[in-house]
Amino acid sequence: MLTKQEMTEIQAELNRYEQKRGGCIEALKTVQRHRGWISDESLAELADFLEMTTDDLDSVATFYNLIFRKPVGRHIILMCTSISCWVMGSEEVLHYIEEKLGIKPGETTADGRFTLIPNVCLGACDHAPALMIDGSLHGDLDAQKIDEILAGYE
Repeated sequence: MLTKQEMTEIQAELNRYEQKRGGCIEALKTVQRHRGWISDESLAELADFLEMTTDDLDSVATFYNLIFRKPVGRHIILMCTSISCWVMGSEEVLHYIEEKLGIKPGETTADGRFTLIPNVCLGACDHAPALMIDGSLHGDLDAQKIDEILAGYE
């Protein structure tokens, strides 16, 4: 069930749109911010509130790679996969992260701490290779820097 706080935040966003469905992405992001991901039950309730079918809202949710339709870790690692990051060694960085955390892209660590997600571009080409954790951008990556960064998310 959508909480009073979720409903208040969603309604504030919906006021910017002529039709409720116009705010569906913001509504999904609001629920996800509170719950960590969008469950089938949350999706159905939100679709009903937005006067959409569950299938229509699910098609929006599954189109965007930052709307999570399954549980994710407490910290989301977005690994840039752009050409600039690739040229500057993102594949090696990604392999290091995979080995260090014991996960592949799209997976979550056994302790539920991290989920690793590839991302087409983080807009940090001047500091490639780059990644983002929970909205904090980190660039000029190497193994030592990754160790330092990950240690800050214990």
